[in-house]
Parts: sequence; C-alpha cells; structure tokens
Amino acid sequence: MNLKPIAVAALGATLALSACTNPAMLDASDPNRNARSGAIFGGILGTGISAATGGSGSDLAIGAVAGAATGALLGNRLDRQAADLRAQLATDGITVTNTGTTLVVTLPQDITFASGSYEVNASLQADLRRVAGYLLRFPDSRVQVIGHTDNTGDALMNVGLSHRRAEAVASVLVASGVAPGRVQTIGRGEDAPIASNLTPEGRAQNRRVEIVVIPNS
Repeated sequence: MNLKPIAVAALGATLALSACTNPAMLDASDPNRNARSGAIFGGILGTGISAATGGSGSDLAIGAVAGAATGALLGNRLDRQAADLRAQLATDGITVTNTGTTLVVTLPQDITFASGSYEVNASLQADLRRVAGYLLRFPDSRVQVIGHTDNTGDALMNVGLSHRRAEAVASVLVASGVAPGRVQTIGRGEDAPIASNLTPEGRAQNRRVEIVVIPNS
C-alpha cells in the first residue's frame, strides 16, 4: 500500500480539525459558521474515506471536495431545522444548538425536574411534545437523550439519577409517537461538565438533559 496518500490525508484532516476548533476560524458571530463546520467535517470524512480505500492524490482531493459539499449542505439544513424548532418552543431556558453535524436540544434541570426528582415537570411536557413532533418529521434521524449532573453528592448516585432523568425525557418523546428503537438513553453523571462546578451558576448549567438529534446523512 502506498503510504504517501494516507499521510497527506492525515495531515489534511489535522489541519481541517484545527480550523474547526479554532475560534478565529469559526467566529460565533459568523452566520455561516455551522455550514462551515459541516463542510470541514465532511472534508475530513471524504479525505479519510479516499485514503482508506487506497485512493490516489487526485482521489483524495475529489473525496475532500465532495465530502465538504455534503457537509456544508448538512450544516445549512440543520441551521434551518434549528431555527424552526427554536421558534416552536415556548419555555425560556431551552436552547437548540446546531453543531454542524447534529442538533442538540438542551433542557436545564432547574426547569425540567424538581430537585432530586426524575419526574418531568408538567410545564415542560408541551415543549417535549413539540420536540417529538419535530422528530416525527425526520424519521431517519437517530436520537440520544443524555442526562448530566453537577458534581454535588456521590458520583455513582449522580450517574443513576442522570440516567433516570434521560429515560424520563425519552419516555415523553416515545409517548408522543417517536419510535423507541430510534432513541438511546445515556446517563453521564458529572463526567461531562460545560461550566465550572465551583460556582452555583456553573453547577446549574451542568445539571441538564440533552436531546441529540443525529441525521442519517
């Protein structure tokens, strides 16, 4: 096997991934940042596939361009879907984020559950049904419902609580018509914070359930 194309692909993937994670390259104020992120991801994927199958240098370039185009289309499509879903949700505090390859609906614990509880608040049920309605429009997508906690209390108990909360949110989606086979529930406990656990504000951000929508293509 000729290792040179694979080395080129690896270098290209590394440079693209650096661009994808560099704030200067993907400014948060850039309205096209999600399409750009999808294009970078697609380019990495297209290059990698061509390299893995022993493609020539020109094959690598073609794979990168095709992958980038596909990724950009996905990013743009997810932008539209995120805006549409965001407009439907009535509860303040719920966020809908396009990562470029997935949509993430974040439900802060403080509006979703009572303290220490894993029963979804009645006030949030309507919005979860709206999320389910969105999922029904895209039946080929996969869904991960991921529970998170802060680092207060026993770590093992936090994993169990986060899993039960993920299951509670997933059960509302399933009861609203989403096929159970599409939905995976995960309890991460305190392992994936998005803010510092040293402040009350940070701990509040870490207590959340994320509904991650993964398009089929």
